[in-house]
Order: sequence, then structure tokens, then C-alpha cells
Amino acid sequence: MNQLLDLFTKRFLLVIIFIGVVSQVSAQDLNARVQVLSPQVQNTNKRGLDVLEKAISDFLNNRTWSANEVMPQERIDCSFVITINTWDGSSNFTAQAQIISTRPVYNTSYNSPVLSIADDHFDFSYTEGQLMDYSDQQFMSNLTSLLAYYAYIIVGLDADTFSPNGGTPFYAAAQQIVNYSQNTGFNGWRSMEGTNNRFWLVNNLQDRRYQPIRDFLYRFYLDGLDKMADNTPEARKTVLNLLPMLQKVDRLAQGAVFNQVFFTAKSDELVGICSGLAPQERVQAYNILAEVDPANANKYESLRNSR
Repeated sequence: MNQLLDLFTKRFLLVIIFIGVVSQVSAQDLNARVQVLSPQVQNTNKRGLDVLEKAISDFLNNRTWSANEVMPQERIDCSFVITINTWDGSSNFTAQAQIISTRPVYNTSYNSPVLSIADDHFDFSYTEGQLMDYSDQQFMSNLTSLLAYYAYIIVGLDADTFSPNGGTPFYAAAQQIVNYSQNTGFNGWRSMEGTNNRFWLVNNLQDRRYQPIRDFLYRFYLDGLDKMADNTPEARKTVLNLLPMLQKVDRLAQGAVFNQVFFTAKSDELVGICSGLAPQERVQAYNILAEVDPANANKYESLRNSR
């Protein structure tokens, strides 16, 4: 009898542990791949960079960034490539980062780019073995503030592709990080430091003038890409009919960065989709895209010139 009780107890404990592990995994939002590179720095310790890389990966992947229950296969694929420019030999680094996130398209194996952004002021202090302290309410370190900021932006943009204004609470969380990081002496958090920075990105994401881009993202996926496998011609025409929404954005407004970030991620994809349209429709797409995104006008030329 005692042996049966012991066996039952052990199995019960295993079930409890398994449930705990599953619930912990399902709460994580990101599947982030992290690379820390230092091609220009001669005196960096490779082991130290490996430790830093793992610390950043653990910070991004082992935290809950939303209240949603997320299955392992639903975690958002993203990458952080951090290039160290200078290191003082102690704990201070100047760096830049490339952050990319993607979203799977329904009923396909295709991952669609949602975010692609370069941050040229990804500077931080870090000592090997240092705890990655972070709080939503106060500044702990620039490294964790940077990582948390982009985690919320990634989760927010992903949420915008699944529901109207789904990203709003995550942009508010990113705004909180901007607010308490502005007086730390690190670049990229303040409005007067140029237009292409973290301050202006989260500002744009919450600004009604840029709402058409968020509306476009939702409709682009719901009515366009996610239906591409079922009816490709119809989905292409849907995307074409959505393009005028992008003409409603004031791309010349002060601090306009969201539209630049949007087209950095989407320009190639839009060309690919619109290339399958009829010749007259391709010209229509070209006229709109060249107007709203002149920086990538050369890419869109193929729509006008293809036969």
C-alpha cells in the first residue's frame, strides 16, 4: 500500500512539474535569435561576448511581454544583431543593432517581415555575469531598457496584424520606457536627438496621423496575405485596393519614422505581391507606392516596366 502511495505521489509531482513547465513556456512571447558581433574591436574577449549574447537571448526569450497565452509554435520569430563599435576594455560599449521580426502567413510556410529597423545608438554598460535587472516602472540599465523597448514594439506590431489596434497597450509600455530613459545620458530616447530614433517611433505608433499604417497592416494580413493561399488573384487585388490607405499618412510631419520603418520591412514584399497583377493594375500600384515611398522608387520601377 505504501509503495502504491509513493508511486502515486511521484507521478502527481511529475504532473505538477510538467504543468508548471508548460505554463511557463506558453507565457513566453518571443523566439529571438541574438548575435553579438565585434568585427572592428580588437580587444574584445570572445568568451565575454558569448556570455553577453546568451544573457540577451535569455532576457528576451524567458520573459512575458504580454498577458496573452502563447503556445511555443506561436512565439514571434525575431532577430537582434548587435554590432559592437567600441569597447573601453571594462563595461562600456557603443554599438548599433539591426532588429527584425516576422509573422507567419496563414496556410503557408512563408514568414512575412513586420519590422526591420536599425538602431545606431544601441550603447550600453555590461559586466560579465551581471544580472539583467529590469522594471517597467524605472530605469535599471540602458541594455535592458533597449531590449524591453524593442520587445514591446515587436509584440505590438505583431498584435496589430491580428486585431485592430491590438498593439496599443504594448506601445504604451514602450512609451513608459522612453519616458524614464530620457534623462539617463544615453542617446536615442529624446525628441531633440533627430527624427529617426526610439522617441519618434513610439510617438508615431500612438499618433492618429499614422493610424492608416496600422489599419493597413491589419487589413493587409487579414484580407490579403492570409488569403493568398486560397485565392491568390483575389488577394493581390485586395492588397492593391488597400494601398490608397497609405496615401493618408503625412510622411513629411515632424519625426516621421514609422512610415520609413514600415516600408523598410514591406517594400520588397509589396513589389512581389503587385508583380502578379495585370499590367494596368501594376501601373496603378506603382503610382501609389512611388508617391508614398519615394526612397524606394527604384524598386517600384519594375512594376511599371514589367510586361
